[in-house]
Amino acid sequence: MAAGDVTQNSAVLWTRSTEVGPVIFEYATDANFGAIAGRTTNFVTDPTVPVQVQVSDLAPQTQYYYRVTDAAGTSAIGQFRTPAPLGTQTGLRFGVTGDWQGELAPYPSISNVPDRNLDFFVLLGDTVEMDSISPDLPGVRQSANIDQFRTKYNEIFSERFGLNPWADLRASTATYNTWDDHEITNDFAGGAAPAASPQRNGIFGTEGRFVNETPVFNQALEAFLDYKPMTEQQYGETGDPRTANKEKLYRYNVHGSDAASFVLDLRSFRDKPLPFIPETASPEAVNAYLQNSFDPNRTVLGQAQLQEFKNDLLAAENAGITWKFVMSTVPMQHFGIAVSGERWEGFEAERTEILRFIDENNISNVVFVSGDFHGNVVNNVTYQEGLGQPQKPTGAFDVMIGPAAIQLNIGQGPFAAPFGPATVAFTPDALLSPAEKDRYRAMTNEAEKNAFVRQVIDNRILPLGYDPVGLEGSEIDAQLLQGSYFNGHNYGWTEFAIAPDTQQLTVTTFGVEPYTQGNMEANPAEVANRTPTVSLQFTVNPQTGDVLLPSNITTAVEENLARDFGLQPGNFTLVSSQKQTWSDGCLGLGEANESCLLALVEGWQVTVQSGDRTLVYRTDDTGSQVRLDRQSSQL
Repeated sequence: MAAGDVTQNSAVLWTRSTEVGPVIFEYATDANFGAIAGRTTNFVTDPTVPVQVQVSDLAPQTQYYYRVTDAAGTSAIGQFRTPAPLGTQTGLRFGVTGDWQGELAPYPSISNVPDRNLDFFVLLGDTVEMDSISPDLPGVRQSANIDQFRTKYNEIFSERFGLNPWADLRASTATYNTWDDHEITNDFAGGAAPAASPQRNGIFGTEGRFVNETPVFNQALEAFLDYKPMTEQQYGETGDPRTANKEKLYRYNVHGSDAASFVLDLRSFRDKPLPFIPETASPEAVNAYLQNSFDPNRTVLGQAQLQEFKNDLLAAENAGITWKFVMSTVPMQHFGIAVSGERWEGFEAERTEILRFIDENNISNVVFVSGDFHGNVVNNVTYQEGLGQPQKPTGAFDVMIGPAAIQLNIGQGPFAAPFGPATVAFTPDALLSPAEKDRYRAMTNEAEKNAFVRQVIDNRILPLGYDPVGLEGSEIDAQLLQGSYFNGHNYGWTEFAIAPDTQQLTVTTFGVEPYTQGNMEANPAEVANRTPTVSLQFTVNPQTGDVLLPSNITTAVEENLARDFGLQPGNFTLVSSQKQTWSDGCLGLGEANESCLLALVEGWQVTVQSGDRTLVYRTDDTGSQVRLDRQSSQL
């Protein structure tokens, strides 16, 4: 059971059954299904392929229950909540994790999620590992066709040793989904030519324009969409062949005025990574590498997704939404040279474009929620205009999460590989001596181990001019309650909770002691019954960009609301008011053939809410000029 892509009035409902025939989906607002709100049917024609339906007559801010009955008469029940409408602050609570493998199922690290009463949960990429051997595909190191892809997804969502935590989680709350590289093969680049993209066993071949046009890519995408409750959306004629008419996994959702979520697709359209260079490379080689990362012709998102993301960020800020959560499958914060070609650091021009946009548009309370590196590392996010230029703060920060369960094998057998032990294993001996590695491995105190690896990371990034790990001393108004801003020795998930009154954000990571496939198979009861506990918790107070609105501006806006919409005071709510500098005498809203004074104009941006309408006005400093920003408004 699963519900996904949930909006204020729609959801995708998903199930799978071994019975061929009709599957009935029913939904209601009471757990006993006393009054059925809707009913629809789909058909299982192949037991290996799940079925889903979209429902679109839902009410905002409502708890729903759904029941699915297959051809054999077997029923199961799930639940989800629709988001609150814009203009309301009811609080929000959601969870995120990423990075897990079928060979480590089941996943005790997420077993407490159903008890947390979440509004939604994000599956943040590497939700399966198609390029490792797991029990349901013995001997297959690299999946390469749709049957193998579906087998791997079926494996992670199936019961093992009497437990099925993913089934329990997905039946308890709505989910949003995206993919990263291991949904196909390590480090693949969908916007690169097949011959240029990383791949195992040559699965993409060497012919064609883009990986995202190859049969293997399309079969992997089909299997991903089969097993995730998602609407199928496409880009249109974008003018860019790498994105035109391709599948769109990017999602933007509003959760009242508490938060907006942006789920990015960082794989389908990206250029090939820069060649990795060792951490021991010469300063000249490092500088050349960093300079190459500023190549403006390289992209992670593709132009269509990048522009839509920027538009949605600005719309969220203009609508007075407090928190903006950007779900990024790779870190936005700095980690230095090590494998940086895979992260935003390897695409510094596009990274800078995004962060400059946030900075220059005063988009407040942006939180990057990132994965791929298999542990919690929290840091503020800065950018620079070019190599050697100063780092500029943005007010944004990055919370790296996960993993649910990950192991690695670097030639000495599998080892449990959250960020801490993996970092130590992969750091060259020239930078971290074997004696120091042995000292780390002998440690038994988790806090001591976290401090050790945190210092290893700081030693990488401080010489490059980046801020040290953590929010201490940054412009972020944060308070650490438990643990450390570095937490690299658990399997787990992270919860984000917004208080409805103060809008304070509380970030909590739950974790279990990591394990290997051998540990699980040798003692499944002990591993499967591990209970997640809090390993990291901190709070962040939101930045408040609003300024007290002068009476003349208030009067001018009220007069326009009355004239344009017949709204009187009491029929609308002031959402936000911010000082702005406009680019011309038309306040940046000049119409075709209108002559606008070319001069900077000081003024205000005022956002009000009335029912389902959000109205954004621009004024000058006196209130004599008032214009409705129709593009940013929701009429």
